[in-house]
Amino acid sequence: TMRINGKQVNLNTVRSAIENKLAYVTEDRKGNGLILSKTIMENTTLANLKGVSNHQVIDSDLELQVSQQIVEQLHTKCSTVREDVNNLSGGNQQKVLLGKWIFAKPEILLLDEPTRGIDVGAKYEIYCIINQLAEEGKSVLVISSEMPEILGICDRIYVLSEGKIVGEMTQKEASQEAIMTCIVKNQKGAGQS
Repeated sequence: TMRINGKQVNLNTVRSAIENKLAYVTEDRKGNGLILSKTIMENTTLANLKGVSNHQVIDSDLELQVSQQIVEQLHTKCSTVREDVNNLSGGNQQKVLLGKWIFAKPEILLLDEPTRGIDVGAKYEIYCIINQLAEEGKSVLVISSEMPEILGICDRIYVLSEGKIVGEMTQKEASQEAIMTCIVKNQKGAGQS
């Protein structure tokens, strides 16, 4: 259980998370985030089929329209939204994965290693999307092992070591040295017990 906007909610299933406006963008886009053999269009609407359905029947024209809008919004490079996701570069696959969850209209996005395995240009575009979501008032939590990424896009940083929070700092207070100090202090303390 957790609290969202002061309300205690149980998030036992993906459906309950979506209903409570929480989205999780997995670090394993190929294994758990996307269905590679399906189209960009199908993947984009997968987390919110109600958004493209009338009486439990998918409106294919609406699905096409929605997926085209999201592809344009995220600057996904593809020939058509009817293209299989498997044909896209890693960065464009990541944009499809983000688009899928953006279409679910979450208030909270948990992004796990959002730029792993993508090129520098695509990373920059993903960072722009993250900043845009934050500007829209969404809560965006980023899990990353890349120090420059954390220092560049996060307003508040929690440092975890061995599953425990060992430090908390604002972007102003944060530096590579400050983060490493938190980790080293925790490891020294753990070794003494």
